[in-house]
Amino acid sequence: MYLFFFALAGLAIGSFLNVLIYRLPKIMEHQWGDDVGNALNELSEQQTDAEKKHQLASTSQLVFGIFKRSTPFNLVVPASSCPHCGHEITAIENIPLLSYAIQKGKCTGCKSKISPRYPTVELLTAIVAGLSWHIYSPFGWYVAVAVFLFSATLIALAWIDADTMLLPDSLTLPLMWLGILFCTFGGTVSLHDSVLGAAVGYLILWLVFWTFKLVTGKEGMGYGDFKLLAALGAWLGWQMIPQIVLISSIAGATIGIASIALKKKGRGQAIPFGPYLAIGGLISVFAGNLLL
Repeated sequence: MYLFFFALAGLAIGSFLNVLIYRLPKIMEHQWGDDVGNALNELSEQQTDAEKKHQLASTSQLVFGIFKRSTPFNLVVPASSCPHCGHEITAIENIPLLSYAIQKGKCTGCKSKISPRYPTVELLTAIVAGLSWHIYSPFGWYVAVAVFLFSATLIALAWIDADTMLLPDSLTLPLMWLGILFCTFGGTVSLHDSVLGAAVGYLILWLVFWTFKLVTGKEGMGYGDFKLLAALGAWLGWQMIPQIVLISSIAGATIGIASIALKKKGRGQAIPFGPYLAIGGLISVFAGNLLL
């Protein structure tokens, strides 16, 4: 019964993850727009040349105009709506999995197709919720809850990175610190292994980044990948880092080569590494150290 209700809660949280995946990058874009606009305003005020001052002020207003929203936009408001017709999603249309099945994957307003991503995220979140309870509840209900929240955050990060090539600091950094804090109070690994895992995770990809840049003159990955692997190390310990890197590299190479072979991506086109790190982290947290 506990397993059933925990998985049911996972479905509901999966529905929230869909909102987070869609809205967080847009919230970040608007924040960047505000930052750029404010910086241009400050520069224009410091200028003594009237023409340059006018140009900076005009550019600032243009930036504010592009990113300005007439209504508040965050994770709570406005209510979810169809991106095609603007039909506001009602509570009955927002039941995880069930609504998608009843509506046959179509908007009730304009009948346009709803992305299968939404039920996929909900189902995957329910599965990791069930696995978290089944595997970790013997160590305490709070351990199961913590592992589930860790896994749910990985799901959100994987999809955000796949969409935008971004791994938001607002998710990766709290995930790392929460992992260290969790292990301070007897989490999945010792505090020593957690802190060392965070350091080793960050440094491994940092070294890969700089080695690749020195050899090729190009940047091979983003700093978000360093932070995500540091977070994985904080939760799972330094012993899991080789396995996570191996699984994520095999998954990334396999899918990347397949995409090139199917001509979905070019050889020089960047692919996000975050989803594969998340796959490595999820396999490791539920399957244990397979390399050992």
